[in-house]
Amino acid sequence: MKFYYSPGACSLSPHIVLLEAGLPFTPDKVDLKAKKTANGADYLAINSKGAVPALELDDGRVLTEGSAIVQYLADLKPDSGLAPRAGTFERYQLMEILNYIASEVHKGFDPLFNPAITAEWKAAVLANLDRKFDWLTGFLRGKNFVMGTTFTVADAYLFTILGWSGHVAIDLKKWPVLFAYHARVGQRPKVQETLKAEGLLK
Repeated sequence: MKFYYSPGACSLSPHIVLLEAGLPFTPDKVDLKAKKTANGADYLAINSKGAVPALELDDGRVLTEGSAIVQYLADLKPDSGLAPRAGTFERYQLMEILNYIASEVHKGFDPLFNPAITAEWKAAVLANLDRKFDWLTGFLRGKNFVMGTTFTVADAYLFTILGWSGHVAIDLKKWPVLFAYHARVGQRPKVQETLKAEGLLK
């Protein structure tokens, strides 16, 4: 498999899952502005959406969208415990929280990376994220991980998105539960390995 990523982007999530699952893959860094891969290939020919991540299978098929990719990877290694078994209620709970992270938290950050954002717009975006972080605090309180006691693909995703806080001047310490959760997941050996592989940690 070939995995297309950009350092620190949402592709960090499936990158973590690949290493946690111990799956063989070839990483290929993408320049998102130029839409070129590290070897100069046209990334739009691989993923016409122009975004990361993308996973190219050995037979040439390509899967995009992080929430789909991480579940696919987890199902390649069902014994890893990275996702509940397909068809169980717990699997639908995993899909529920993955959808929430994607649509409410991940997308909630997007305007903050827009150089054209106005002060008024930014204030509204930050207030919206405050509410999402408040909900996540209640959801995670008393848990080690999103699904309880077991690290899953949802943790790889939430860790990635919460990690953007420092880049947009959000102090995660305002939410002690989230701050502790992010630190806890960040200490996992495979998470550390992924951060180093992407040049985000020395």
